[in-house]
Amino acid sequence: MLRTPSLVLVSVLTLAGVSMNAQNPGPGPGPGNQPPPPPPTAGAKLEITDGSSATYRVTEQFVGVSFTNEAEGSTNLVTGTITINADGTVAPGSKLTVDLRGLKSDQDQRDGFIQTRTLETAKFPNAEFVPTTVTGLDKLIPSAGQAGISLTGNLTIHGVTKEVTFQGIATFNPRTNSVAGRAKTSLTFDQFGITQPKIGRLASVDNKIDLELVYRFKRSMP
Repeated sequence: MLRTPSLVLVSVLTLAGVSMNAQNPGPGPGPGNQPPPPPPTAGAKLEITDGSSATYRVTEQFVGVSFTNEAEGSTNLVTGTITINADGTVAPGSKLTVDLRGLKSDQDQRDGFIQTRTLETAKFPNAEFVPTTVTGLDKLIPSAGQAGISLTGNLTIHGVTKEVTFQGIATFNPRTNSVAGRAKTSLTFDQFGITQPKIGRLASVDNKIDLELVYRFKRSMP
């Protein structure tokens, strides 16, 4: 007489367990289980795309004002390609060009002086950067993650060419085959033979110029 209720109870518990397992399946390939990124590549061709910009920043001092002001001007007229060879060297023909005629700040008067007197963009419309070496990357360029990168090369502004080094962090995106980031360098007005602005109530401008390149590269094989 005791066996029958026991068998019934076991059957009920078994059926309940099967039902709960059906309603709560085990872990599967959820959205967090992404496939591994592609392997790194030997070399890459990097072409500037929309979303890139170049910005200058200088420190100004106005008459009758005790504190300084940081002037900033930007342009999104940036073009060019950088090709990194399989051995990690920069390929000849790599160059980035910034159309300086597109530089805009928050003051038209400042922009006019910079265009006509400082940069003389009617004669020297572009700034050109020709990279010669890149450091911070292995010979195999990663397809994902981040890397601190230094890019050394020849910068030409106002007809004068000097060697500079841009430093920053690059982010590699395997889903969009892109490389994006920011890189900065500093130079001086007298280094490139350009005139410091002096207009209106502007008493002086610091000799130092900070340059920042915000870049978005489309990546492909060289």
